[in-house]
Amino acid sequence: MKQKISLAYSTCPNDTFLFYALAHGKIDCRGLQFDIILADVETLNQEAAAGTYDISKLSFSAIARLQDFYGLLRSGAALGRGCGPLIVAKSGFDIARLHSANIAVPGLKTTAAMLLSLFLAGRPQMTAMVFDRIMPRVAAGEYEAGLIIHEGRFTYPEYGLTCLADLGQWWEEKTALPIPLGGIAVRRDLGPELAEKAEKVIRDSVTYAFANPKAADTYIREHALEMDPAVIRQHIELYVNSFTQNLGEEGEQAVRSLFEMGRKYRILPESSAALFAYG
Repeated sequence: MKQKISLAYSTCPNDTFLFYALAHGKIDCRGLQFDIILADVETLNQEAAAGTYDISKLSFSAIARLQDFYGLLRSGAALGRGCGPLIVAKSGFDIARLHSANIAVPGLKTTAAMLLSLFLAGRPQMTAMVFDRIMPRVAAGEYEAGLIIHEGRFTYPEYGLTCLADLGQWWEEKTALPIPLGGIAVRRDLGPELAEKAEKVIRDSVTYAFANPKAADTYIREHALEMDPAVIRQHIELYVNSFTQNLGEEGEQAVRSLFEMGRKYRILPESSAALFAYG
């Protein structure tokens, strides 16, 4: 009998691309039966605080906050270079005003919001909303600035907005490491054996995605908020890479550096739990 576990990931093209094979029976799931849930990543961050799902895509800042209860898997993560969140505003906005501005962000527990706090060396005034609402509301003058992620980095000029700062570039210049955005975490109470098995299934799904890059096109379009095929492809190419298959030493160092920095500035709570769910 297969072991049933819940798996939650975002509706973004990078996640639907890499999880397509797992969700559609294209690979051996190693005795696991996945109950799949798709939602905005900040919703997943909030649900994780209640332990709602067994395995979930989470912002790395959320994983750090829940490290006593969730362990990181080495596959399925979103890390990279040139892919960090952007601070945008209408033309003419003075970046020096960011400290006092009300900034629209894609969730208070997102890595993006954490990076904004680190960048400003303080606690900025932030209002959370679903990420695809940020650019229209900044363009309408409801917020002075916005913090954008995902495909927003390709489309913000269409809203008449300008980029004030690239937080990924800031991070890379500061650390010489790729920017860790989100990862796959598993509840620790499920045990290391299940965690290792699930990680192998996810890695196989990523391998399938690389080998069959067009197979997931319909699944991606069913859930994508941005429908332009060129933007979807750019999104996937930016966020799905070798780190997605396996974090490796450099990816692990990037995650640990983010956690250490967040704890140094008291943005993240301390934890004595191991970073990974097994091994």
